[in-house]
Amino acid sequence: MIAVTPEELLRIESPPMADFLESYLSMKQHVFIRFGKWREIIAQELPDDRELYSNLVATIHYAKGVAHAALGEVGEAERERELFLAAKARVPETRLLHNNRCIDLLDIADAMQLGEIEYRKGNYDEAFAHLRRSVEIDDNLPYDEPWGWMQPTRHALGALLFEQGRAEEAEAVYREDLGLGGSLSRATIHPDNVWSLRGLHQCLERRGATDTGEGMLIRQRLDLAAARADTPVRASCFCAQAAMQAAAE
Repeated sequence: MIAVTPEELLRIESPPMADFLESYLSMKQHVFIRFGKWREIIAQELPDDRELYSNLVATIHYAKGVAHAALGEVGEAERERELFLAAKARVPETRLLHNNRCIDLLDIADAMQLGEIEYRKGNYDEAFAHLRRSVEIDDNLPYDEPWGWMQPTRHALGALLFEQGRAEEAEAVYREDLGLGGSLSRATIHPDNVWSLRGLHQCLERRGATDTGEGMLIRQRLDLAAARADTPVRASCFCAQAAMQAAAE
């Protein structure tokens, strides 16, 4: 997407192509976060034209804040948060990603980033409140295909709840994401995704329920999903990956 979206295209003013296309360039940041590429995120340079690439600049600062938080670098994460908020304020209301305004998508980033920072500061209840807020905003975005927010917000919430021993709450989060909770519309669930299947299976393991009929079915679905993945998925979010691996060892 980056290669086929040249700057000359974004500079066309009639129609304002940046409003329609610049948002695509931020997808790289979501992929980096999805797979825990923390140092690669931090090493990125910002584009020279901060106005033309306003959504990208804000999203990079969001990603850098999450990356620093995941690495336990809270001071750096908080500095990136200040830069993110300033950049977010410069994104025009006309900037779109399909049916969604970028400023609305950045509200999710705001809650996600703050949740990750508070989590690394040990303020777990506050962190989970922010992450639940990100879930609420995500659930209420206008319908879009693909989704307006790339990484389902429940994946971070579930992983960090589980990491803190709150497996019952995490299980409920994963059930909702997979569409097993029954309270969400079809447009807001992600059936059979490997991330929540992994998380749900871990929760079932924690309460000794993997040998039940449901437990065996979830294991089968997880095995099928994992077989299609080219990266091992040990947790529903790489923000909890290191701790999960250490616990497994």
